[in-house]
Amino acid sequence: MALITATTMGIRRTAITIMTDAQERTLLRLMTWLSPAFPVGAFSYSHGIERSIEEKTIGDRASLVAWLGDLIARGSGWNDAVLLAESWRQSGARDGGGTAELAEALAGSRERYMETMLQGEAFLQALRQWSGEKLDRIADQAPYPVAVGVAAASSGIELEPTLTAYLHAFVSNLVQAAVRLVPLGQSDGVAAIAALEETVLATAGRAAVSTLDDLGSAAFLSEIVAMRHETQYSRVFRS
Repeated sequence: MALITATTMGIRRTAITIMTDAQERTLLRLMTWLSPAFPVGAFSYSHGIERSIEEKTIGDRASLVAWLGDLIARGSGWNDAVLLAESWRQSGARDGGGTAELAEALAGSRERYMETMLQGEAFLQALRQWSGEKLDRIADQAPYPVAVGVAAASSGIELEPTLTAYLHAFVSNLVQAAVRLVPLGQSDGVAAIAALEETVLATAGRAAVSTLDDLGSAAFLSEIVAMRHETQYSRVFRS
């Protein structure tokens, strides 16, 4: 239950918004599945951020926010959101209606492929802690956004909140990678997440009404540094 209080012409009015048990359960499930504590191993991957810091393309909060904003709005983050949305809609099929193969093909490098596949596999393995006829029928392997989309739909979680939570988790993980590598302070990390809030919300809204025709990336430098990371001599992250 949420209480919203407003004052109009000196009269205090209180509106009560009541969530049903089912809504509270799906919200809790979404928070758990996309929490940093959920065992998908996201902390092991920098999505090319490590290489971009090595090349000094990212060196402070402003350059990090610019980089991540492009990823979300017109790069791999956007493509993930479109794939998640389509998988959510096609959740009756074990592989997200064929979206899994498309998501694999869109992985631009060996490490990006490993990142999405291993996180997806870990997500689905951890998902086994929940039971239910629809959840039990989900395939054992899928790219990460496809796995999240199918699982959310099968659990009755609405699409746009799922997209918002997924993109927030994406941003949070990469910000924490930059906090460790630049290095940035935790205050700068939080400020970066706050600065990207509107981009996350806008992208989730666009992706919720997207189709596969909207797939496409213009964040070419991110793809290039992800490839270069594969041959980087000293590195902390797996991608």
